[in-house]
Amino acid sequence: MAENKEDLQADVKQEETPVQDEQATEVEAQESEATETQTEAEIDPKEQEIADLKQALEEMTDKYYRAEAEMANMTKRMKKEQEQILKYQGQDLIKEILPSLDNLNRALEIEVDDEASVRLKKGVEMVASGVENALKNHHVEKIASLGEKFDPTKHQAVQSVPVEDGQEADTIVQVFQDGYMLKDRVLRPAMVVVAQ
Repeated sequence: MAENKEDLQADVKQEETPVQDEQATEVEAQESEATETQTEAEIDPKEQEIADLKQALEEMTDKYYRAEAEMANMTKRMKKEQEQILKYQGQDLIKEILPSLDNLNRALEIEVDDEASVRLKKGVEMVASGVENALKNHHVEKIASLGEKFDPTKHQAVQSVPVEDGQEADTIVQVFQDGYMLKDRVLRPAMVVVAQ
């Protein structure tokens, strides 16, 4: 009888197990549905749309500020380039005029005796003076050379001679060709002889 009782209890347990499994599955399904319903309730479509629109607005605002900064930088760069162009405007023309001025100055170094040559020299002197004044009016200055200390940024040494009494080393003792500057830029270095 004891065996029958145990067998019956085992049969009952076997019968209860599938039922309990079904109940457990149903409970899990209900919990899962509740979670999904809760998640759906948490993510309201309007709130999601608002969040998406806020993110899109932030992206567009960032792009706008970047574009504005880029435009400001381009404007500054163009303004700086224009200032550089205006600052050194005409330097090519000036460089082409300088050899003619050199020739005028060489003509003035020639000694003349007769009256016609003196008048001609006076005319050449007036032309050279006019060209030099025009260059000064446009901020072109002759580079000081004779007796000055040699400066490789402004002078070009074409010859060196030994230092004589009363001279310092690296002093310019002769100028072959004058140098010129436009504001702070060297247009042409002076060709000089340096005592060393």
